Amino acid sequence: MKHITLSCGSGGLESYKLIDEVIYEILGGLILDMHEDAGVYEGKGRMATSTDSYVISPLVFPGGDIGKLCVCGSSNDVAMRGAKPLYMCLGLILEEGLDVSLLKQILYSIKQEARKGGLRIISGDTKVVPKGAVDKIFINTTAFGEVVSDWRVGRIQEGDDIILSAPIGAHGAVIFCERNEIALQSDLQSDCAQLYPLIESVHNCEIHTMRDATRGGLSAVLNEWCRAAKVEISINEESVPILEQVSGVCEILGLEALSLANEGVCVMALPASESKEVLAKLRAHELGRHACIIGRVSKRVQNIESARVILCNQWGGKRYMEYPQGELLPRIC
Repeated sequence: MKHITLSCGSGGLESYKLIDEVIYEILGGLILDMHEDAGVYEGKGRMATSTDSYVISPLVFPGGDIGKLCVCGSSNDVAMRGAKPLYMCLGLILEEGLDVSLLKQILYSIKQEARKGGLRIISGDTKVVPKGAVDKIFINTTAFGEVVSDWRVGRIQEGDDIILSAPIGAHGAVIFCERNEIALQSDLQSDCAQLYPLIESVHNCEIHTMRDATRGGLSAVLNEWCRAAKVEISINEESVPILEQVSGVCEILGLEALSLANEGVCVMALPASESKEVLAKLRAHELGRHACIIGRVSKRVQNIESARVILCNQWGGKRYMEYPQGELLPRIC
């Protein structure tokens, strides 16, 4: 890798290579939890922290805006490590000439979403840069949470069921349509939501790992798990829920729903003996009413080269669910 390309920020294979071959190569010895979206450390009790930057375009979209997105995104990364989100740091980079009315709209969204999740802002920073240095507003958030359960990719085991909490691809499909000015005759909205209220009830269940399927979608999460845990995962293609509107957008634009970004969907690996109870608890919440088992961890492998996701169709055919490559659409979150 000699130069950074837009595909390095896609959440797919190029992102994996940038992180693994460049960032981890230099900073790996300083990183507490490699291959996780949040790190866990000892404070007064065990705490989890995650930082993220939001550069989405457009700033406002059906189902949310960059303000709602930054709260949901960072709190979800902490929640996926088995922690209850509690606090958040907020950094704003503002472009010269930004409408104050738009800034206020975004701040009100942050306020509303933070209050909904019981989050408090403990530190912040604001910078203003010359026109053209950023696109209106970029936001960085760092979330802190108290660890309740030990969920991490290293706990994945052969025989685990893979559960998906909701239909995939809504966020990515909405942003594609907004960016390309495609008028949808439907009520399709981004799935942007805080996930802790959904998963709070499953903390007493035996879950091995959990991840929200953001950039790179379901395909990126499963491929990352395979490489990190050295396993093979088999997915039943017919079991993966996809909204009709999302399928329609994919057909029009030639997209793959499995690789579209989500902002309110989580994937989990857990012992098959726990699946029935976990599904019942997820389906009792509005965000999880379509939760389902989509596959399982079929076997352990000896090396990363053999780690793969197998997609099985209803006729017995099999194909690889590839790690997303290239840049479908920059600045999705």
